[in-house]
Amino acid sequence: MNTLLDLHCDNVENRVLEEAEIGQYLNEMSGWKVSGESINKKVELDTFVEAMEFVNAVAGIAESEGHHPDILIEYSLVTLTLSSHDLGAISLYDFILAAKIDTLI
Repeated sequence: MNTLLDLHCDNVENRVLEEAEIGQYLNEMSGWKVSGESINKKVELDTFVEAMEFVNAVAGIAESEGHHPDILIEYSLVTLTLSSHDLGAISLYDFILAAKIDTLI
């Protein structure tokens, strides 16, 4: 079975995930939480410069996947929010990107 890290947003069908699927993916990941129709994670870094480097790395992954997070930077605290706006819900794309972002931490 493929892991989320093996998948790419451009070669899987994006679909709304059922609650049980969301729970299963969340159990496999650290720090991601459901908030309405999105998942989010807060990442605390040591400095503003490290936060910006992290955000730039996230941007590179997001571009390669064609799926982009909302990003809030508060000095060294970065909040990432993932949602599939076109579907109005949490989708497989959100968890693919979340798994790849987690490799940076």
